[in-house]
Amino acid sequence: MVKSMTGFGRGEYSDGKRSVTAEIRTVNHRYADVTVKMPKRYSFAEDTVRSIVKEKIRRGKAEVSVIFESLSEADVTVRLNTPVAEQYLENLRLLKETYQLGGEIDIQLLSSMPDVMKTVPDVEDEEEILNVICEAVRQAARANDDMRITEGQRLAEDLLQRGEIIRGIVSSIEERAPQVAKEYVQKLNDRISELLDGSVEIPEDRILTEAAIFADKANITEELVRLDSHMKQLKEILTEAKGPIGKKLDFLVQEMNREANTIGSKANDLEITSRMLEAKSEIEKIREQVQNIE
Repeated sequence: MVKSMTGFGRGEYSDGKRSVTAEIRTVNHRYADVTVKMPKRYSFAEDTVRSIVKEKIRRGKAEVSVIFESLSEADVTVRLNTPVAEQYLENLRLLKETYQLGGEIDIQLLSSMPDVMKTVPDVEDEEEILNVICEAVRQAARANDDMRITEGQRLAEDLLQRGEIIRGIVSSIEERAPQVAKEYVQKLNDRISELLDGSVEIPEDRILTEAAIFADKANITEELVRLDSHMKQLKEILTEAKGPIGKKLDFLVQEMNREANTIGSKANDLEITSRMLEAKSEIEKIREQVQNIE
């Protein structure tokens, strides 16, 4: 199946103690690149999160955001920083004695000093936390994958339509091509008659030789066959896709452009050149769309 590299997915999971929300945004990229943003205290889960995301994303840049919300108040412990409190108390007494200051050094004053009280995160069960994170990430990865599949199907339909347009152009050029040499012979005869005004007779075999040389130089049969073959291959890749196909399509588009350029340069016919410009326009649109496919 065809997948786009652009998508978004969101997943939420709660175990009663905490709620985790995971969001995954994906965009175009040549390779699989996954970045994870989550609180530092849960960084032990980053490698596992990357592995889960890479099960679904084979190519593209994915940004994973993991957000935590505590559902209980026992999330942190407030502790007395005794060494700091003792230093404050000692210095306050020294200050009072040195400058003979009045007033009491009470608990309200001491507890308001910076860092006397500190909050310490509770020790959590890493395996328990990891299970909650993984479930939220899996949900987000599935939602992201569904969006990319939907967008990929739309892209595939568009590419198939453009492929058929190009095949129609190739067919019309194939009908036109045999007439080019015949018209060249007629134009050559007319030009010779105009220049010589019938005073000199040009051997017919000489004219036919010139026409044969022209026809050989302007022969685009092989290029038309190859271009049509590329369109068939495009259809096969899109309809039989079982994994990432973006790089394969990118190479195929390069071959399409090569044949189109050769046909345009060899044809030596205004009508064929015009039709080939239409084909190149469609190929360029295909190239742009292929950049979005995984």
